[in-house]
Amino acid sequence: MGLSLPVSIPASGAALRAGALEVVVLGGHLLLYPTGVCQEKSAADPPVKRPPVLLLHGFTDNRSVFVLLRRALAADGLRHVEAFNYSPLTRDLRVTARHLARRVEELCDRTGQERVDLVGHSLGGLVGRYYVQRLAGDARVRTLVTLGTPHSGTQIAPFLDAHPLMRQMRPGSEVLAELAAPAPGCATRCVAFWSEFDAVMTPVGTARLQHPDLCVENVQVTGIGHLALAVHPTVIAAIRRVLDGIGPAAAAAPGAESVA
Repeated sequence: MGLSLPVSIPASGAALRAGALEVVVLGGHLLLYPTGVCQEKSAADPPVKRPPVLLLHGFTDNRSVFVLLRRALAADGLRHVEAFNYSPLTRDLRVTARHLARRVEELCDRTGQERVDLVGHSLGGLVGRYYVQRLAGDARVRTLVTLGTPHSGTQIAPFLDAHPLMRQMRPGSEVLAELAAPAPGCATRCVAFWSEFDAVMTPVGTARLQHPDLCVENVQVTGIGHLALAVHPTVIAAIRRVLDGIGPAAAAAPGAESVA
């Protein structure tokens, strides 16, 4: 299934505007980056009505990328929101997925909830997906939202192949082959946001999730790039709609239409 989620940017000069926005977002994120280096302390919050949300950052990043998204998701007080920092020394996303599994169990115990929602940006989406598909995480994960995640692999920056995590994100990698394997009965709903101006996704569209055994909704966001996917108000509104369970993600923006 495919949906289009337009943002308020004219067609003319859209690529230039998207690039300019990426520069602005990058500048703001660099200022906030030091605040997210340390793992946040777990806290016992009052009981909430909705499943807690765990946010997963991307390659070489940290939880500071989710400042705006986290604030928006927790604004109504109906859900508990946390971010999971994995080590910058990580060399295998499968190891991180096992660490995620333990964190999810701890989060469920602490909040008294049976299931959680995961939101992953870039590599974080692959970590969440590996947990769901390969480590029986679908028993715990109600919804997996991915933002600019290379589900089919990205060919950007071949010189980065010296890093094992980058090799795992390449088309045809062992990890992507595992994720392409059958996953019968997977109980997690997956929603993948992607943009035609996401310069990290090569080729364009590799952030679409396609798997015959998964319940998937692909949402195209027009006019923004890779970093902006985690902070743009239109995307944040769509994520809230997904996690509130009130309809298709693209319906959060007037004029969205199916491109399936």
